[in-house]
This record gives sequence, structure tokens and C-alpha cells, in this order.
Amino acid sequence: MLIAADYPFMDVFWSILIFFLWVAWLMILFRVFADVFRRHDISGWAKAAWCVFVIFLPFLGVLVYLIAEGQHMAHRDVEQQAAARAEFDEYVRSVAQSQPPAGQPPAGQPPQPTA
Repeated sequence: MLIAADYPFMDVFWSILIFFLWVAWLMILFRVFADVFRRHDISGWAKAAWCVFVIFLPFLGVLVYLIAEGQHMAHRDVEQQAAARAEFDEYVRSVAQSQPPAGQPPAGQPPQPTA
């Protein structure tokens, strides 16, 4: 007896589609919450108001937030990525300048004989 025989293909397809949309919705919801708390241009009360709006009217709250702050949200993402990239590049430069390559002595010292 096959279990799939009682669950037609379109039902499987519909279930997969619903699950995908639910996961996409959760990703957008968490993205909005992350952006609200990442912002420095609004007060804590405004952040609380956005959170209450998104919690009590989730679809409308997220839609309004994305319409009102979508471009600014993308701009903040680009700024954060540029800052992270600059910080990483600075770290790589500092590490590369402070330590000699593996197996080589520091600058100004003669090489150690190997046995």
C-alpha cells in the first residue's frame, strides 16, 4: 500500500508552495524587525510603535514598512556591508604587516638553521 496514493500530486504541490511562502514571510518579518532595531534615526518609542504595528497587524505592518522605508532599508544594508568590508580589509592589513609568513624569521633576523 502506497501512502502517496491518498495524497494527490496537486495537494503535495500546494503544501510545498504554502510552506515556501510561510518561510519567505518569516524571512521578511525578521528582516523588518532587524531593520527597525538597526536604525539610529528614530527614537525608542518609534521603534516600539513599529514593532507593535507589525505584531498586531503583521501583513499590513510589514507592507507599510516596506513601502515607507524600503529604499532607506536598502541604503542601510549597503552602508553596513561597506563598513564590514572596510573593517575586514583593515584587519587583514594589520595582520599581514605584523606577522611574517610561516617558516620565515621576522625582518632583520638571520634565518635559523634547520636540522
